[in-house]
Amino acid sequence: MGADDRKRVTILGATGSIGVSTLDVIARHPDRYRIAALTAHGNVDRLEQQCLAFHPEQAVVRQASAAADLQRRLRARGLNTEVLAGPDALTAVAGDAGSDTVVAAIVGAAGLEPTLAAVRSGKRILLANKESLVMAGSLFMQAVREYGATLLPLDSEHNAVFQCLPPAFSPAHPFATGIRRVLLTASGGPFRQTSAEALAAVTPAEACAHPNWSMGRKISVDSATLMNKGLELIEACWLFGLPGEAVDVVVHPQSIIHSLVEYVDGSLLAQLGNPDMRTPIAHALAYPERIDSGVNGLDLVASGALQFERPDTERFPCLALAYQAHAAGGDACISLNAANEVAVDAFLAGGLRFTDIPRLIAEALERLGVESVVDLDDVVSRDRRARLVAQEVAGRW
Repeated sequence: MGADDRKRVTILGATGSIGVSTLDVIARHPDRYRIAALTAHGNVDRLEQQCLAFHPEQAVVRQASAAADLQRRLRARGLNTEVLAGPDALTAVAGDAGSDTVVAAIVGAAGLEPTLAAVRSGKRILLANKESLVMAGSLFMQAVREYGATLLPLDSEHNAVFQCLPPAFSPAHPFATGIRRVLLTASGGPFRQTSAEALAAVTPAEACAHPNWSMGRKISVDSATLMNKGLELIEACWLFGLPGEAVDVVVHPQSIIHSLVEYVDGSLLAQLGNPDMRTPIAHALAYPERIDSGVNGLDLVASGALQFERPDTERFPCLALAYQAHAAGGDACISLNAANEVAVDAFLAGGLRFTDIPRLIAEALERLGVESVVDLDDVVSRDRRARLVAQEVAGRW
């Protein structure tokens, strides 16, 4: 593959764990990929180092002052990367013709509009921003079809499901190829065996200490409450065209089996591997080919016994709340995601107990009710309203 034939990759959320892992994989294959643009929320120091290593044509940060600072630093090092600032620049870079592949790795609702811009440009989208589908699943998948974008899942669970599906599978007719259901695996997080009473005293530092995966603080807390798995089941329903009753969750503490697909003949197909995000990233980057990810092969003997448990929705109500929101339809999942982001922020700031996170979400959902969603303006307005309600609830506790 010549230099002119390399895939041009834009990474939205380059300084987070997914972005860093993606750049690690890309660095192993300079003959296949080059970086068109990198974006970050505010970690200018890390973004500077990434720019120096990968020489993107553009970089985007949130604040204009940070952009000016980064531009000065890069110019002093002889790099001509154009540095931009703000959400409009982020959306513009995501849809820019300078790239053909976009890694959507921004955490939370902030990733929706730039990811949609990439979809509307007909690009290859490597999706790690599950909130895009949680908030706007119908609109998002409609845009994928309308603009001819290619959507490949980066979450380890959804990528595992994708790898276990038959070549003829279509989300338009998910059961036509003999699929019975999908099973998403969950590690159970750091509090899998913690009593309900002890959960009330959990600290942010403890919640962010995931036993198997290296993730950002927000996703780590979501994993600890099982909300991450709730968001993933909603995402799976949209990605694979499945009803909620065809997506189950099983707790698998070792995180060796990343998810499974069950077929009507009784077969279960599973994707196994060491818990390292570089595996699904490499798969999606090169699909349908396979490339080295830098991850060591799985030693089954050393792995030992594999355990499986049913999730405990009494100690971890967030998973049940996600099922309920998906079943309710309309804007319920928008409200679920917004209230969860507010609750997690409050917990990380020390203003909320760990066990208050699902309580706040449940109260916000009850107050908000369910309304239909027609377009992206509806999504944005319902998200804003849900955050205000959730903040009001948090302020009273």
